[in-house]
Amino acid sequence: MRGATRAKFVVGAISIALAATACSSGSSSSSGGSSGNGVVSALWGIPQNSLMPGNTNEINGSKVIQNILTGLISYDPKTNAPVKENEDSITTTDQQNFTVKIKPNLKFSDGTPVTASSYVDAWNYAALSTNKQLNGSYFDIVQGYPAVAPATGNPTATTMSGLKVVNDTTFTVALTAKNSTWPQSLGFLGFDPLPTSFFKDPAAWAKNPIGNGPYKISSYTVNQEMDLVPNPEYTGAQTAQNKGLALKVYTDPTAAYADLQSGKLDVDDTIPTSDLPNVKSDLNGRFINTPSGTTAYIGFPLYRADWSTANARQVRVGLSMAIDRATISQKIFNSTVTPATEFTNPVLGDAGGYKANLCGSSCDYNPTKAKQLIDSAGGLPGGQMSIAYNSDGGNADWVNAVCNSINNALSNNNACVGKPTTNFADLRNQITNKQVTSAFRTAWSMDWPLAVDFLQPLFSTNGAANDSHYSNAHFDSLINQANSASSTTAANTLLQQAEAQLVTDMPNIPLWYSNSTAGYSANVSNVQMDGFKVPVYWAVKK
Repeated sequence: MRGATRAKFVVGAISIALAATACSSGSSSSSGGSSGNGVVSALWGIPQNSLMPGNTNEINGSKVIQNILTGLISYDPKTNAPVKENEDSITTTDQQNFTVKIKPNLKFSDGTPVTASSYVDAWNYAALSTNKQLNGSYFDIVQGYPAVAPATGNPTATTMSGLKVVNDTTFTVALTAKNSTWPQSLGFLGFDPLPTSFFKDPAAWAKNPIGNGPYKISSYTVNQEMDLVPNPEYTGAQTAQNKGLALKVYTDPTAAYADLQSGKLDVDDTIPTSDLPNVKSDLNGRFINTPSGTTAYIGFPLYRADWSTANARQVRVGLSMAIDRATISQKIFNSTVTPATEFTNPVLGDAGGYKANLCGSSCDYNPTKAKQLIDSAGGLPGGQMSIAYNSDGGNADWVNAVCNSINNALSNNNACVGKPTTNFADLRNQITNKQVTSAFRTAWSMDWPLAVDFLQPLFSTNGAANDSHYSNAHFDSLINQANSASSTTAANTLLQQAEAQLVTDMPNIPLWYSNSTAGYSANVSNVQMDGFKVPVYWAVKK
């Protein structure tokens, strides 16, 4: 495996990226929510990239891709358990060589068939480095990946030797090493199939994507609204319970919340933090607050000399101890987040690799010790730090609170300041392009419910969501060993050892585990959030 890579955001999550990426818009709007046409209106934000599954690892693009494309499996919105979608069977005798059979007679919304080639071609396209797909490194465990995405220089092949089409409904996958959990990862959107029309003109396809998911796009006005209608060719488990979706771009969560209260918006999953104390009464109880697989962090630009030294590592540990997570969780988030005690997320449970309190004292609030560590390391790089954040996601209040906590610990009111950017896409571009010079907010929403999905994409060398550009050979080795383990239990032991390395190095500071919070109008019912912090749009009734 080249450099132990993979990725997504909330962001992100997707970046987290998916990720917990809360984004929102500006247009106070439309009549979509209050009308009786059966179309569900929902908050949306501006995607970072064109709508390709290989190039989407943040929440706004994910909201579209996950509704118009469906992969081999999906995840139950209540239990996160894998659910067969296109998969008929995935078999192996050695945990390294897999035979994938898809269900017959599956179709894309344009009537063309979903075949084994739809997967193999899509995966090869995503992996080929010259296509510059953010999720390309998810395929680094497939044999032949170095030929299509070499660490340096040009590719020597356009397809991976580990992928073979057997017939229209069967293909084989040869991994570089044993990986007992690989089949559980295949619900991630980066593994979705693509129709033949994509490969004729990818750029044109991205403007009017054709998929095989529960919905198809009926209209799209960039930076304003996307309308989707049920896909009549879809035969999977996520059958739409409504007549369509109207995804509306908001750049201001307050405007969206006002539209929600007035019935002009049906589903709002970015409730302003200032309204959390009153949201239940505002909406007469139409408020969702459930655990999700999303973890928030403060990231650092370790690609900069001033943040990559041994002293800077000690400063990051000190900053972690300077943050009063418990008070911020209560006062700012109204207990819709839980203070983090390690780097993954409790929704994984023991079986998924979560281990509470693994961060130990480094994640405990201890302002006295924090100041000692930072002062003995020479202070903050440059004497002051900022935390970059997107102002369209309701982040200002908590970023200011974190800075206040750091300032109080350091007895310096100007030690830390918030640094807003216009919207989430802009922030993601700055981070991706290494333009951030100090700390930045980030969050990750799991792609699949295993600890490796929190650790490998975010912290492995060259990981596709490794925004800090952290690199540690011991950490990489433990991740590789975990991927080759014979069981999930054995893998989890190694992953927790890898996480212990993160506690020492603190490339990101884990802040809290974010609940899925959303409000909905009186016009809709059966509203729920999945474990990935996304509304289950297909299930909403109107």
